[in-house]
Amino acid sequence: MTVQPPESWAAGLPGVTSAMSYAVGELGPSRSLRLLSRVNQKDGFDCMSCAWPDPGHRKRAEFCENGARAVTWEATPATVPTSFWAEHSLTDLLDRSEYWLGMQGRLTEPVYKAADADHYVPVSWERALRLVADKLRALDSPDQAAFYTSGRTANETAFVYQLFVRAFGTNNLPDCSNMCHESTGTAMLETLGIGKSTVAYDDFAKADLIVVMGQNPGTNHPRMLGALEDAKRNGAAIVAVNPLPEAGLRRFKNPKTVRGLVGRGTELADQFLQIRSGGDMALLQWISRRVIEAEDRAPGTVLDHSFLSGHTLGLDEFRAHLAALDAHEVVRATGLSVEEMDELADRYLAADRVIITWAMGITQHRKGVDTIKEIVNLLLLRGNIGKPGAGASPIRGHSNVQGDRTMGIWERPPAAFLDALAAEFSFEPPRRHGLDSVQSIEAMQRGEIKVWFALGGNLVAAISDTAAAEAAMRGTGLTVQVSTKLNRSHVVTGAEALILPTLGRTDVDLQASGPQFLSVEDSVCAVHATHGAVAPVSDTLLSEVSIVTRLARAVLGDDGPIDWAGFERDYDTIRESISHVVPGFADFNRQVRRRGGFVLPNGPRDSRTFATSTGKAMITVNELVPVECPPGRLILQTIRSHDQFNTTMYSLNDRYRGIRGGRDVVLVNPDDLLDLGLADGDRVDIASEWPGEPDRWLRNQRVVAYPTSRGCAAAYFPEANVLVSLASTALGSNTPVSKAVIVRLEPARPTAAPQTAP
Repeated sequence: MTVQPPESWAAGLPGVTSAMSYAVGELGPSRSLRLLSRVNQKDGFDCMSCAWPDPGHRKRAEFCENGARAVTWEATPATVPTSFWAEHSLTDLLDRSEYWLGMQGRLTEPVYKAADADHYVPVSWERALRLVADKLRALDSPDQAAFYTSGRTANETAFVYQLFVRAFGTNNLPDCSNMCHESTGTAMLETLGIGKSTVAYDDFAKADLIVVMGQNPGTNHPRMLGALEDAKRNGAAIVAVNPLPEAGLRRFKNPKTVRGLVGRGTELADQFLQIRSGGDMALLQWISRRVIEAEDRAPGTVLDHSFLSGHTLGLDEFRAHLAALDAHEVVRATGLSVEEMDELADRYLAADRVIITWAMGITQHRKGVDTIKEIVNLLLLRGNIGKPGAGASPIRGHSNVQGDRTMGIWERPPAAFLDALAAEFSFEPPRRHGLDSVQSIEAMQRGEIKVWFALGGNLVAAISDTAAAEAAMRGTGLTVQVSTKLNRSHVVTGAEALILPTLGRTDVDLQASGPQFLSVEDSVCAVHATHGAVAPVSDTLLSEVSIVTRLARAVLGDDGPIDWAGFERDYDTIRESISHVVPGFADFNRQVRRRGGFVLPNGPRDSRTFATSTGKAMITVNELVPVECPPGRLILQTIRSHDQFNTTMYSLNDRYRGIRGGRDVVLVNPDDLLDLGLADGDRVDIASEWPGEPDRWLRNQRVVAYPTSRGCAAAYFPEANVLVSLASTALGSNTPVSKAVIVRLEPARPTAAPQTAP
């Protein structure tokens, strides 16, 4: 591993050469050209690497460096040979890294691990599905099974999946939303009546001010940098709020322009607020207080009184609450000066149209839900909801994680959705709420979950408290993973286990009625088709729709009210049912065939209507509780590297942060290192502290002196998930608190080995 100073800009020629050398090296020139020329195009396929929306006018290269890597990773022609399963025991695979597992190639045949066996063995599709069906039918209750979903699952698949699970008799539908934007949905549903963005793609170019909070778009959704550049050229100011200085928000060298390739590029952030982790709620309350004080100095000129009186409730209580806000407490919570915060307040007051956008740096905190409510509060004060160039903009990670929720992947479905299912399919779906991701692990610990079925994803790597999660998973009777490539969840299994290989987003899906397409929903509620571009690497692969519908037939039979075989034969029949069940999808088959798709209705954005309990947008009072960090400790957050998508590693490099060839690092402010008696390059063991529980350890990490916020540290996800207690979750959403882990650093034990396997 080598460590160099972090970069001060993102993309440019290095981004192009990195993406293309990886793609051509893995796929070859012809396959690379065919795939990359169709990614994110109106007649192509949707990139799986993020949920950033597509512009109306597409460029020829409508993808980013990480998008090219994600497409290459999935569409590799390399396959796992049958001999692999005899050559590698589970004991052997347990010692392999996520990177190594993912690099073995595409899965092509169902494999089964029997109880007490240490190897998977190939089995037929008929036997594989029969094994699952027999286990499910033998359960004492449908609630003894849980059915997980990752955000790569398309709308049609998600709909038939939740339909099967509810026809089976349970609402145990945990998904990756539980671990990322559940706090967003919880807060926005309560305050605005919709758990989604209130902006459209074009609003970014119309904004006067864009506040980017708790996110790193240069790595996690790089195409956003192009939208920010357009906004900047149109006169918008951009403010970045983050504990880490991220290259992508400092300067963007757009590789699609001459200025980006050979020039200096575009300076993006006009102001960088290097906030203490967890201090965002205090900052937002301070800005709102300054807005109200400005109104008091010039009554009738600052607040949007017409909007507030006609569309909101709660302003008077909010005013009274902020009057008692303690400036010293805010400074302590944020690590910022009053002058820095007031500069942002002045920018907000000077702007007529404001977008606040955020990701998991906001949601994965104990007070994540309340922090998002404070974002809504601030926007409501000056009417920055429901007008062009303004609004609340959560940015999702998976390409269809938002669409999955729209399609009914939720452990707490609304009654109206269940009523519509009952009317469409003539059965009574279960009404009792099911289990989310954290609750599923806890139920496994109690022995209550016997079968775990995962449609994509890598839960044991993605969830908090890794050791506890793996032990819980091993206590189940059967684990089933529907996947394209190997990951950690395939080697941490129940007594019995199955891996079911499936088509990827890039693969052509041919069914009895002909070639099929799917659809996805992006971060701004736009729905569009996605068409596979290349032939599958094996004719033994089944689509996710085929796997779900065939399993449904094996479990429920063919004589019920649902035509599972028809769904598999022609996906138009799935969309027809969706149009009857899901609001906003009327005439779905026609709408989705439009070039570019269609946009779902959105009350706050379209008409300033709010489907809350009161019928109005709610301004809320939220108690400020700063993250407390004892002396000698740090507040640690988990982060992704640049060459990474969720738990998938494309390489062991993090170019923008200057780290190459390894992931066993902890980033710490140089002044904090001095206080702790440590130096750059030291090896440390990281212990996390949670009240009433033994310390958790991440061993033998290399200390990297890094310009983090004072008192804060960072380590890579998913390796650092072992430090997050399963009990540490956000109030109201039960999202793991992965951005505020109290840790101490101790000199590494001499016998400890690096965490990252070769």
